[in-house]
Amino acid sequence: MITASGPHRIGEFARRVGVSPELLRAWEQRYGLLSPVRSPGGFRLYGDEDAERVARMRHGLDQGLSAAEAAAAALRPGLASDVSPAAASVDRLLDACRRFDEDAAHAVLDGSLAAFGVDGMLRELVLPALTQIGAEWEEDSGTIGVEHFASNLIRGRLLGLARLWGRGGGPLALLACAPGEEHDISLLAFGLLLRSYGWRIVFLGADIPVANVAQTAQLTDPEAIVITSFRTSAFTGEATALRRLARSHRLLLSGRGADAAVCRRIGATHLDGDVFSAAAALARPPGG
Repeated sequence: MITASGPHRIGEFARRVGVSPELLRAWEQRYGLLSPVRSPGGFRLYGDEDAERVARMRHGLDQGLSAAEAAAAALRPGLASDVSPAAASVDRLLDACRRFDEDAAHAVLDGSLAAFGVDGMLRELVLPALTQIGAEWEEDSGTIGVEHFASNLIRGRLLGLARLWGRGGGPLALLACAPGEEHDISLLAFGLLLRSYGWRIVFLGADIPVANVAQTAQLTDPEAIVITSFRTSAFTGEATALRRLARSHRLLLSGRGADAAVCRRIGATHLDGDVFSAAAALARPPGG
């Protein structure tokens, strides 16, 4: 057990626990980490329990927790061990986005990319963070500003990773969001995963008329066309154009708006599951 052998005034206490007085005061004011008592002369005195909480706080920070997370763990012993490194990274990214701190958010993304690669960053950080932000916005516990900030920042990073993904000699996939569908981050993630299987990507992005997809397909002759939407009406409303496209190319529909019944009606393949299983399914050789 770490002790301060006190109680001590903050200067001596800081020396014993190895944290500056300024940082200790900040932790006390922001998170209620310390519980000093008053001396007869009115001085704030810090004891062994404070020293233990500081030690747990430092341990949490060393494990990759944000300051708020580490303080919560320090105030509730045992919490820090229950937080996985991946969950800690998600929390740090969310914390940065809620503070609109672009540098901090990019630092978390940089660390995840270096540690886990593109696949791991998407699986452990980006998609869980976006899911949580979206859920908070739907429950009104977040703000639309945070959701837009996070989405735009992450979308920019994924587009940077997608640079030159059309090069190479592998099969070509043409990716587009259905008309009226503005959310293209999941499709970007899918393209990056498909690229890891050796595919080349032509990415058209959000809200693309089916006629434009068909025109691009005529010019590029893709091995597969993937169109995604969160709304079933985005597919049913374009059923005639999609049916025509499916007769000339291998067409796959994905997203929450796609289901087996809609795909049968159109003559397309239902690309089911999350982006990881969907990319693996498309990349799998026929009969594999």
